Amino acid sequence: MRRSRGRGVQVDTLADFDHRLASGATSLRGWRIRAVDLSDRSAELGDLSVAGALFLGCRFAAGEADRVEARGAIVVPALPVAPVDLHIDHLYRPEDLYDAPRYADSLDARAYAWSQTAHDRDATMAKALHDHAVDVALTDWVAGRRLVGVMGGHALERGTQGFLDAARLGLRLGADHVVATGGGPGAMEAANLGGYLAALDPSSDDLREALALLAAVPSFRPSVDAWVRAGFSVLGRFPRGGDTLGIPTWFYGHEPPNVLATAIAKYVRNAVREAVLLEVCHAGIVFLPGMAGTVQEVFQDGCENYYADESSVAPMVLVGRTYWTETLPAWPLLESLSRGRPMEPHVHLVDHVDEAADLFGS
Repeated sequence: MRRSRGRGVQVDTLADFDHRLASGATSLRGWRIRAVDLSDRSAELGDLSVAGALFLGCRFAAGEADRVEARGAIVVPALPVAPVDLHIDHLYRPEDLYDAPRYADSLDARAYAWSQTAHDRDATMAKALHDHAVDVALTDWVAGRRLVGVMGGHALERGTQGFLDAARLGLRLGADHVVATGGGPGAMEAANLGGYLAALDPSSDDLREALALLAAVPSFRPSVDAWVRAGFSVLGRFPRGGDTLGIPTWFYGHEPPNVLATAIAKYVRNAVREAVLLEVCHAGIVFLPGMAGTVQEVFQDGCENYYADESSVAPMVLVGRTYWTETLPAWPLLESLSRGRPMEPHVHLVDHVDEAADLFGS
């Protein structure tokens, strides 16, 4: 059970349902009843006002679902086509997605295969229900946390200077913020690592040790299994780190989610994921070098800031002067776009991650 007062009531067990009725409930308006077997509760349902209730994947006696719908409830049947929980009420943890010794057998791999091959009406509904449930869980998770985003390329290998720089950036930002990334490998994993370690007040030796554990397997190619095991070895060596967030997508299922994000909001649909990823980073975003996906995020965030008023502009910091002016010259366009707008003083180009961290006061 997640909610009990205020915006609504969530009921996940028959025992909780019975307890609430015994406590005097007469109306189910605002209730979200999830995967509860109500086959033997037809009489009780008949005595209740069910208008405004939402039944997700519940079981009813024959004809009862139609009767409660006719009285104003919404009934969403269980859809057995999906390997994921369509009504999940929490964000994924690394061990949820990597729930098998072999990646090929894991929930993450099964969900990716399903997302790429199932396109009938039930599957389409299932994908929408799952992503909506992740939206709700993410809204609850970010409440009370101040998030700063770190975007960057997935191809950055462990053991490189770029990976070290991204980890140091996450470490500094994590001192005062929760670090959020796209949840994948490369720069995203490095930033999540830094944010995770920040809560432990690590020494430089601790960071070096964590980086060395990861560097033993530089990339998720050719073996995702070995790459994931190295990530879990860091969690085992440094338990009880800080909260970090990853927001990946099965659209990029060939990029496995990193386990240094302690909370994972994984979406089926990338368009939804991209919008949400930028939206939750209220404290601003640092853009490390990356390719098409990172460039897309630069200009999607730039568009949001272009139309924002002074009170809602979020800082944008691009790291790598040569990269963003010559290799992929996004900066000249972004600079021109921001000129004369409320966003102009909040858009920055720097050379080093320490300069980026300084702009966030960490």
